[in-house]
Amino acid sequence: MDIEEYEPKSSLVVPETLLKRAKYPFVDVHNHQFDMPIKDLSKLVAEMDSLNMAFMVNLSGFRGMYLSQSLKNINENAPTRFGLFLNIDFEKIDEEDFAENNVQLIADAVDQGVIGLKVYKSLGLTDRDVNGQRISIDDPRLDPIWEACGTYGIPVLIHSGEPASFWAPKDRFNERWLELRQKPGRYRDPASNPSFEAVMAEQHHIFEKHPNTTFINAHLGWMGGDLDQLSAHLDRYPNVVTEIGAVLAELGRQPRRARAFLIAYGDRILFGKDSYNVQEYYTYFRVLETADEYFPYYRKRHAHWRMYGLDLPDSILQKIYYKNALKLFPKIDSSLFKLE
Repeated sequence: MDIEEYEPKSSLVVPETLLKRAKYPFVDVHNHQFDMPIKDLSKLVAEMDSLNMAFMVNLSGFRGMYLSQSLKNINENAPTRFGLFLNIDFEKIDEEDFAENNVQLIADAVDQGVIGLKVYKSLGLTDRDVNGQRISIDDPRLDPIWEACGTYGIPVLIHSGEPASFWAPKDRFNERWLELRQKPGRYRDPASNPSFEAVMAEQHHIFEKHPNTTFINAHLGWMGGDLDQLSAHLDRYPNVVTEIGAVLAELGRQPRRARAFLIAYGDRILFGKDSYNVQEYYTYFRVLETADEYFPYYRKRHAHWRMYGLDLPDSILQKIYYKNALKLFPKIDSSLFKLE
């Protein structure tokens, strides 16, 4: 039997609280709907309603005609349920008037209703200039873009790098070994990639340089396995918040520490999911809301370990599910969150 086939059934007899609907209406700040310009939103809204998802942020708004058509579809069919983020082509950095053109792009997008800028992990890893050189996250030619987001009052959700384990040797000590076996393209060979530490330092540098811009450091900033480090990070950068998309498994395996962290930093945490799958949300609800013990995560290559419920207080659940997002995105219709 191959290790990928090994799926032992627990012999523990413990309470099970299977949730298919969040206790409170929530905002998913980290989602990707790549077909938004042509998508039938009625089916998606029905699924959102079943989950108690009041509002979805589609980070993949792109720009140009794609962005315009996405906004048109939303405005005509579900104007209160979706928000769009803009995406910039950083590989045009050497073009004349690059900064000016993108500052104008941001201004125009905000006028059209865009609520944020999403930065993909390609910046800092694979994006190249005309000379084939890697574009660093803190390249000074990008400073006007970060400043413009602060000026126009929109946050920057930035995904930089990957989990540090993707740089580590692919051996029996690497807890992401199974993922690297199944998805070998995720491995970051240190011989041909900037180090994890270098990429993170570049990201943190722009947080420091642009204190008037709000940054959403995606995926707990890859610090979900060291919540003391993440706490110090949030203390150092008051303009930074974070979200739990695709890193719930880090919290679910350390329930006492994670619960204390989320209570202490409840004003700085947003709900995010990343990939869209209705049934996967159920695990998020179970980890955040219940006191269940030793239950599986939904994707073994991300977490071969088991989850424990954090049993968060209602006041913290409300902050993570929607209150923090309402502060960050004033365009969201607050009437969607009237509690029954």
